[in-house]
Amino acid sequence: MSTTASGGTDKTSGTRLRQLSDLPSPKGLPLIGNVHQVSLRTFHLNLERWGRELGTPYVFRMFGRQIVVLGDTDHVQSISRERPQRYRRFKPIETILAEFGANGLFSAEGAAWEPQRRLVMQALSIPQIRAVYPTLADITGRLRTRWLRAAQEQRTIDMVEEMKRYSVDVTSALAFGEDPRTLERDNNVIQEHLKQIMPMLMSRTNAPFAYWHYVKLPRDWRLDRALVEIHRYVRQMMDRARERMRDEPSEAPRNLLEAMLTMRDTPDSGITDDQVAANVLTMLLAGEDTTANSLAWAMLFIAGDQPLQTRLANEARAVLGDSPVCTEYAKLKELDLFEAVCTETGRFKPVAALSSFEPIEDVTMGDVRVPAGTFMFFLNRPPMHDPGHFVNPERFDPDRWLHARDPARGAHEPRAYLQFGAGPRVCPGRHLAGVEMRAALSMLVANFEMKLAVDPSEIEEINDFIMKPSKMPVTLTIRS
Repeated sequence: MSTTASGGTDKTSGTRLRQLSDLPSPKGLPLIGNVHQVSLRTFHLNLERWGRELGTPYVFRMFGRQIVVLGDTDHVQSISRERPQRYRRFKPIETILAEFGANGLFSAEGAAWEPQRRLVMQALSIPQIRAVYPTLADITGRLRTRWLRAAQEQRTIDMVEEMKRYSVDVTSALAFGEDPRTLERDNNVIQEHLKQIMPMLMSRTNAPFAYWHYVKLPRDWRLDRALVEIHRYVRQMMDRARERMRDEPSEAPRNLLEAMLTMRDTPDSGITDDQVAANVLTMLLAGEDTTANSLAWAMLFIAGDQPLQTRLANEARAVLGDSPVCTEYAKLKELDLFEAVCTETGRFKPVAALSSFEPIEDVTMGDVRVPAGTFMFFLNRPPMHDPGHFVNPERFDPDRWLHARDPARGAHEPRAYLQFGAGPRVCPGRHLAGVEMRAALSMLVANFEMKLAVDPSEIEEINDFIMKPSKMPVTLTIRS
């Protein structure tokens, strides 16, 4: 990838570059372009369908703006390596999240990103997660108690909502030193407010103009009320953390929130309470949406494959012994099949189905000139279903990850697996997500048999900035 010369010729090869107008595009209408052909609810599916029909890269248009869609793994790997120097996320994402008071590590750009990255990476490091794992195991035990009641009462439960409660409890306890214990409550939990954010982020990011600055619809008022409650919750948590730091001093920060507050209070830190609050909210959203929905998608495949469920139960029981949950961090490493199932789930149902970027300067993608400020989407799933990257890509096969280095098994290209991104801005919470998923799923199959309560065809993919299931109702039976 190289910067283009002003005449539209690649400086390195001397070849003539194509312009965006030269790329294939779905037929649209004057002025509005392809707006009428896409739905925000199925946005990722619309873009994937055009990719199959037109190939990539292609262009679609919305209200006069040309948007490039990429599908080449080398392109996104190159983009990821060159962030944040030459690329950034869509600028509207940062703008909207700033309005929400949630412009934290996920959306921060430029000089604001690096100090936040170091802070969060340290707080979510393997030694830190190992140290607090007993708390995670305790929360997993409470989840088991909740599910025992559901099984005994023969109640159908929605695993999307269950996993959101679990992930928020884990994230809050590990990162902020507080456990909201939402698993033990039925109403008035923080998720009721958090769930407003991602759909509205998706809607406002794709809106033709900031209409909410002038007139508000009922959904905008609901968001405003939710943000008031969320920020009250976050600020109260920050106040309590400062009280603990004053009354129970420690040589080193005990969690992410204490580390952020310590850095905030360092002279000339350049960090404000608003930035700390934004990162607290970012962490809550990451747990409530990405990890929770990844867990829910994994249950779709486990519930529908009895032999796989039996294999998982046998491995869980061998590792857990008589314990109902995995109580030792070291034993998680023995749950290889669980990790493989989670990885394969991400290949089929990536919660980050799309990645969004815009170049800060003029760049080239292969033989295509892309001007600075052009919106670009990368389709994460098609490369993971390319037979050149993975053998039998349409088959759900966790064993491909257990035998990845066996050349006899055929194509296996880990660079095409982009569930957690790549480059300097790879997801800092990927290890915590893996720990949560192995702990929760091993507890599930060791103690219960699980069945879907609906036909799998009724479970739809919904794009609310992340790709989530419309529902995941299951019934649990206590395993003998």
